[in-house]
Amino acid sequence: MSHLSPVFYGRQFRNGFTVLPRHRHGDSYLALVLSGGYEEAGDGGRHRVRAGQVVMHGAFEAHLNRYDVEGSEVLDLALPSWMEPSTVLMQAPDPDTAVRLAERDPQEALAFLLETMRPLSHRLLDWPDELAHAMTLDPHLRLQDWARERRLADATISRGFRQVFGIAPSAYRIQLKSRFAWRQATSGRETLSSIAAHAGFCDQAHMTHAVRAVTGRTPGAWRRHVK
Repeated sequence: MSHLSPVFYGRQFRNGFTVLPRHRHGDSYLALVLSGGYEEAGDGGRHRVRAGQVVMHGAFEAHLNRYDVEGSEVLDLALPSWMEPSTVLMQAPDPDTAVRLAERDPQEALAFLLETMRPLSHRLLDWPDELAHAMTLDPHLRLQDWARERRLADATISRGFRQVFGIAPSAYRIQLKSRFAWRQATSGRETLSSIAAHAGFCDQAHMTHAVRAVTGRTPGAWRRHVK
């Protein structure tokens, strides 16, 4: 999955029982759920989303969506490119006001949501969620050791994780590390070789290839771009 999918801002509706395969957006944005619900499983973890809740998406994150029987209507709003959400799932106390503001000025709606919404706790549902969370916390995590501690076969780990997240755990981890390296390259002064070691890559060349596959540019090109 090397190409980027565009974000169609405004109100969108997805039919019930629709599965939107794993895809990646190059832009940061938030999705305010207006009706219905769905499950999102991606780089930010796996969440059950309901009306009145907001899902925050950072640039170059990937996810898939499984929509409930009644479908779901969502309002997508652009986030500033520099904004990297620290919490994925939020509660919007007044979504109706956000919708009215968006009809006049999406920036007003965004400002209103950022000011009023509050974070929701993330409950891990099962072992695929636990593994995704563990890989987020530790880029050096050894998958075989993690599986052995839980008495799960390697084939079970690969098959079960892919069924939930749409990607093998090893590939998921590389993409997490790639986004981390991209953020470090664009926001700090750490050398690229140090970033590669910190992110858990075997060397800088491996990191360069992985970051380019996820973002379309090498870490060095991104660093020059933001100067």
